[in-house]
Amino acid sequence: MEKVVSVIKENLIYIIIILIVLFIKIYIFSPIRVSGESMHPTLEDKDIMILNEYYYRFNDIKRFDIIVIKLDNEYIIKRVIGLPGEKIEYKDNNLYVNDKKIKENFSHEKTIDFKANVSKDGYFVLGDNRVNSTDSRVLGAITKDKIKGKTNLTIFPFNRLGDKR
Repeated sequence: MEKVVSVIKENLIYIIIILIVLFIKIYIFSPIRVSGESMHPTLEDKDIMILNEYYYRFNDIKRFDIIVIKLDNEYIIKRVIGLPGEKIEYKDNNLYVNDKKIKENFSHEKTIDFKANVSKDGYFVLGDNRVNSTDSRVLGAITKDKIKGKTNLTIFPFNRLGDKR
């Protein structure tokens, strides 16, 4: 018994590190793989990013955040365009929110004109590859309970490493 206690004492720091890493991986940060071309040119198919599952417990979801959504057994990555209760319109590839033109600070494919009213409990999301994205134009507004967290940090491949806001 003394030998077991001695081994545990000698390796206690490693056991603690493993437990902390497991806690962080399970409850706070986890890797997520981009699947498909719907966020091109910002994200590429098979990019690996860090999903921050804890961020929205202390912060509001903001326009243009890149989020991870869980639909059934699938995770999709999209960009928040409309917030609860807003009127969204794209006209001539320009975004209008509640009839006010909003400047977008990211690249995206041409957006075909449309109008939408976001529900009081929903978020309107689009892929940056507007011609090849299943998003709120098809799925409707996404409720907060389906949003798993925020992502903007690509960790692999290394030549794409960095912040993708």
